[in-house]
Amino acid sequence: MLLDLTIVLLYFGVVLFTALRGKGSAEMTGEEYFLSSRNLKWYSIAISTIATNIQGYQFLGMMGSAYLIGLAQANLEINAVTGLWMAAFIFVPLYLKDKVVTITQFIQSKLGKTTGLVYSLANLSLFSTIGLGAALFWGAYAADVVFGDFLVFISGSSIIRICVLIVVLGVFSAIYTYYGGLSAVVRTDLIQFGILFFGGVVVLFIAINHLGGWSALYEKTPDLMHLHLPADHPQLPWIALIGLFFLNINYWCANQTVIQRSLAARSLKDAQAGLLVGGIMKYVMAVVIIVPGIALAGILTDSPLSDPDQTFPYLVSNFLPTGLRGLILCALFASLMSTVDSIFNSLSTLWSIDIYQGYINQKATDRELVKNGRRTILVTLLTGITMGWVLVYVKFENPEAAFTHTLNDLRYYVNCGIVIIICSAAFYFVKNKWAVLMAFFFTIPMHLTLKAIYPDMNYFVRAMWVILAGLIIAFAYNRKFSSIFDVVSFPDRKLKAFSYMLLISLVVLHIIFH
Repeated sequence: MLLDLTIVLLYFGVVLFTALRGKGSAEMTGEEYFLSSRNLKWYSIAISTIATNIQGYQFLGMMGSAYLIGLAQANLEINAVTGLWMAAFIFVPLYLKDKVVTITQFIQSKLGKTTGLVYSLANLSLFSTIGLGAALFWGAYAADVVFGDFLVFISGSSIIRICVLIVVLGVFSAIYTYYGGLSAVVRTDLIQFGILFFGGVVVLFIAINHLGGWSALYEKTPDLMHLHLPADHPQLPWIALIGLFFLNINYWCANQTVIQRSLAARSLKDAQAGLLVGGIMKYVMAVVIIVPGIALAGILTDSPLSDPDQTFPYLVSNFLPTGLRGLILCALFASLMSTVDSIFNSLSTLWSIDIYQGYINQKATDRELVKNGRRTILVTLLTGITMGWVLVYVKFENPEAAFTHTLNDLRYYVNCGIVIIICSAAFYFVKNKWAVLMAFFFTIPMHLTLKAIYPDMNYFVRAMWVILAGLIIAFAYNRKFSSIFDVVSFPDRKLKAFSYMLLISLVVLHIIFH
């Protein structure tokens, strides 16, 4: 245990040193603080973007889902390639052409200030509550589920341990984001992803070794080696992949937390290369997260787990030696912190640029923008911790409830509408800007109506119908839209060829593992 503790303390020391090594001052310009002086290289964009995407829940919940439904769970990872491709060649070129700091500024230029304000406020509300709270909760909860015996020095109560971890990890992430801005976030993400990846690979190969090798996946778990499940499957029917495609537009193309690195690229080529490499990394993470769950299903054929969310804890507790356990705990902390610091940075950017400079002080100096951005981090740290504690109460009050799906439902009430806004801004020749706003607000009652009439409808499928209806409304009032060939941007021939190879590889995977 002493070795594990030493590894964890060393991890925190390295992260803090790396983050504050280039600590900024109050004299930093807004572009330095929020966009790292627009100087990020492709590998920083790739690693930081994917590190932001990986959360503790993916090790706990997604690995548990893979234990139950198998390779189909990988759709949530590998199909991100379509979102990353669209971000790289449709949306990011539009953002960089206008030299925007926030996606709001792009939306305002196409759809007016009111629609931009709605987008910004919606994201500020989501990120500062559900986004931040869920990331803090799942990271702390996953760490406690896997390493409760190791963390017992905090408290004998699991609830108290999780609440303390939420505060400690939230404050730690806020400190280096507060001082260093996006540069500190990206520097620490490089370390955190390395730990995440190495820890995940260790668990993967140990699970495969205990199963009996890669070929044993087909010998012992052939029913779990399919990407596509029947249309009536309750968790992930194949038709849900259409809804997932639209939601990937929201997450990878219109999410300030994810896109901010691309906005900070030193060139369009760096942004596009970074996002494409991110697509390859999603393939790798799909293997790291999904395959151990399938392997454990093959290992425990005679004594299956009663709770699939115990898949990752079981692998760590039963198969990993001392020392490696400390490394895996660091990986869980890294999955939390790489997401939380990105949310803090995006919240500070959205508030300072969209709200403070846009409506409160239009002549704000760089110093005032940075100062307000840092204040935003402190305020949202409190809202995030509070929401994290609320989620602890909800989880332990009703431990059998699948409140992950409830959180997704809450997000999708807003995220479906954001897909309408961003697609209208990019593809429509908008004559009636209010029609787009009306379509955005229409998605909320339609979501509620479909949920009331078809309570058992898969939420990805429900999102699909809501988004399609909203896009039809927006199109009906504007009547003209660009084809993908009008808006796609391929400034580099090699990247173009590579991008199509990446899309073809996705199709091939779906054919092979159908």
